[in-house]
Amino acid sequence: MRVLWLILWLLPSLAFGQDAASLVADRVVIEGDNRLIASGNIEVLFGETRLSAAEVIYDSTTDRLQIIGPIFIAGPNGNVLTAERASLDPTLENGMLRGARLVLDQQLQLAANRIDRSNGRYNQLYKTAVTSCHVCGSDAPLWDIRAERVVHDEEERQLYFTNATFHVHGIPLFWLPRLRLPDPTLERATGFLIPRIRRTDRLGTGIKIPYFIAIGDHRDLTLTPYLSDETRTLEARYRQAFFNGQVEVNTAISQDTLIEGSRSYFFAEGAFDLARDFQLDFDIEAASDPAYLLDYGYSDKDRLDTAISIQRVQANELFFSSATYFESLRDDEVNAQLPPIVADFLYEKRFTNIAGGALTLAGSGDLLYRYGNGTGDTGRDMLRVGAGADWRRTWTGRSGMVFETRLGLDTDLYRVWDDADRTTPFSRTVPYAKTTLRFPFQKTSTKARHLLEPVLSVAWSDVLGDTPPIEDSTRPELESGNLFALSRFPGEDAVEQGFRLAAGLSWTRLGNQGSSSRLTFGRVFRQEENTAFTVSSGLKSATSDWLIAGQYNTGHGLRFEGRALLADDVEFTFATAKIGWTTDDIQLDASYIWEAPDPDLDRFGAAAAWALSTRVQLEEAWAVEFDARYDVDADTPTRAGLGIEWRNECVTVDLSISRRYTTSTTVAPSTDYGLSVELSGFSTGRSFQGAKAQCNETTKAGLNR
Repeated sequence: MRVLWLILWLLPSLAFGQDAASLVADRVVIEGDNRLIASGNIEVLFGETRLSAAEVIYDSTTDRLQIIGPIFIAGPNGNVLTAERASLDPTLENGMLRGARLVLDQQLQLAANRIDRSNGRYNQLYKTAVTSCHVCGSDAPLWDIRAERVVHDEEERQLYFTNATFHVHGIPLFWLPRLRLPDPTLERATGFLIPRIRRTDRLGTGIKIPYFIAIGDHRDLTLTPYLSDETRTLEARYRQAFFNGQVEVNTAISQDTLIEGSRSYFFAEGAFDLARDFQLDFDIEAASDPAYLLDYGYSDKDRLDTAISIQRVQANELFFSSATYFESLRDDEVNAQLPPIVADFLYEKRFTNIAGGALTLAGSGDLLYRYGNGTGDTGRDMLRVGAGADWRRTWTGRSGMVFETRLGLDTDLYRVWDDADRTTPFSRTVPYAKTTLRFPFQKTSTKARHLLEPVLSVAWSDVLGDTPPIEDSTRPELESGNLFALSRFPGEDAVEQGFRLAAGLSWTRLGNQGSSSRLTFGRVFRQEENTAFTVSSGLKSATSDWLIAGQYNTGHGLRFEGRALLADDVEFTFATAKIGWTTDDIQLDASYIWEAPDPDLDRFGAAAAWALSTRVQLEEAWAVEFDARYDVDADTPTRAGLGIEWRNECVTVDLSISRRYTTSTTVAPSTDYGLSVELSGFSTGRSFQGAKAQCNETTKAGLNR
């Protein structure tokens, strides 16, 4: 083969701003002073663009390129252009191609009798067929759009159709005089998104047609009209990114036949990085009525919270402050008695190398406010301001035993309103001490590493002064995370008193193939019972229930974890288990929980429930999703859903059905059906290569025009 590399002085500036190009050909002939003919396995490289053809003729008199195909042009953005013949200027910015095909981002193919190229930006295609489906010979693809003319704007990355007809398997379904769609390389484009059909028992059959508005590079707005026989709804989502944070707002307003008047909801959330490493987080949640979120499928929440917080975490310093407003959507709760307003703050400063350990000084406070007219539990307001000092030291003995010592003192001042038992301010001081001993044993084999660790913890604390009402420690529970904690109450208002001893044993195994497992046993011994603990907490008696907790991960997608509280009579107080399985074809998550009767929590019978969520890829094109929740105690499901997805390289079809069995005076059971069809190739910035159609060996790829 004869190979010639040269700077094409005849082509002074090819596409993409390159001043020169490299040519490889079997044969190059210069005729006279103005004509160059290259033939045989031609390849022209200019920048990141590659052109191949059978013959290229350049005439400097007309300043024109005549290219004889088959022509293949691959651009730097993944676009591919093929043609039979072409007449172009030397910059490839203007000209005409015959029998051409344009492939955008290896997804969308546009076949035309002729393509006119102008200004290095516009490709104008005549008698065009457009599809992202695999095409077999003269057989019609699954879908295609046929148009009298299509203009592709490479700069704006948009496709403009004139006299367009949408076909399915060659059958025309509808006609549009004008149509604009983004090409698959565009990440953000103003225009309509994928419509979705939704049917529910309460709202009937309706359609959602979202319209996306790109407001610059950092903001966008999506408006979604939702229309059915029972409702007229407008949904909106606004997003904005800042140099130091982001905000997202979701809202909707409805007029329907279910409730007289308008209905609405408003959810917003944001996060910002402030000066000096502070971080601001906020969220706003509001709904016009208790049933609106469930009726329209916006959220399952039955308590709304509007909150703002500021925090900073540094190596030896912590600051956190938050305020939250709660709104209950439950029938059996009075919002004014929750309490609806909760605020708290915490500041900690740690000093190292203090008597061989670390000293932490802290200040904190809480505010609970009810705006009801009741007293006691229904109307009590409470303010707490406190300070504390905590010293800790850890060291390892010669035998390998690890010792940890902790000493501290907390002092709190309380002011309680609307409570006949506490009419004046009072204080509470809590001194405490704790010593923990750990004796780890390690063994390494050819298959795994093992760690066996017996732990013994002795703690003491006392309360000097008055005892405040319990507001945020109403649901204590023994678990592996607090087995050796100083206190097993989740809040600051309750304190474990007297001496107590926690003993436990943990075993950890780390396999060389990625598997891991952990098993923990333990229980707590106290001087006397604490009436603040309930039966289901496992801490009701002076001697707690046995805690058994374990986790197992195969390292290949299967994982399991469980926890149980077992009384001395071998009766379960509490049990929960979770299992997950993730492979290329299966995603499974299942959980089960069981709780014993607990009169202190107004639960006079055992409670049990299980939940299941799974997705199975049956084959390359088909996938099935299923989820369910079941109340074992009531022997009735609470929710169930089924989804079926079919997709190939050019279309995705989603069909779903879900049933919510929840019922109350404001919420009725409902069944929800959904259907959406997505055509690949026009999705903004998204690409999927699904199951492709299989062609007969005798067929040739091409569009039936």
